[in-house]
Amino acid sequence: MTPELTALTLAALLQVVQFVLMSVPANLELGPGKTMSPRDRARLGGSLEDQLSPKTARLLRALNNHFEGLILFSIAVFVITFSDQGNAMTAGLSFLYLLARTLYVPAYYFGWTPWRSIIWLVGFGATALMLVVALI
Repeated sequence: MTPELTALTLAALLQVVQFVLMSVPANLELGPGKTMSPRDRARLGGSLEDQLSPKTARLLRALNNHFEGLILFSIAVFVITFSDQGNAMTAGLSFLYLLARTLYVPAYYFGWTPWRSIIWLVGFGATALMLVVALI
């Protein structure tokens, strides 16, 4: 497996960890009646996120943010891998993305300002650079 695919696999496992970190407290706070429901706003009495504690809601937002980032990172890894352009730089950028996404979870949970945004930018930048490298 290439280093880029290894980083992608680890990023996917990070997503699993993030899901557990968010879903356990969410189920404890809201109960399975709400979390296992179709989550219609009218039935729930509003947005599910609005009913979570502030830190659990942050974990939900961090999880959703990683889904969004993981799509672009996956594209970058696939382009690099399928075009056989992997090198030390793309491997380093892949692991930089993974490190940034790992640090993003506590940064969001604890409300580290402005560090959360800077950490996000590092991960996004690493992904963008991988895409640019693929075109060069």
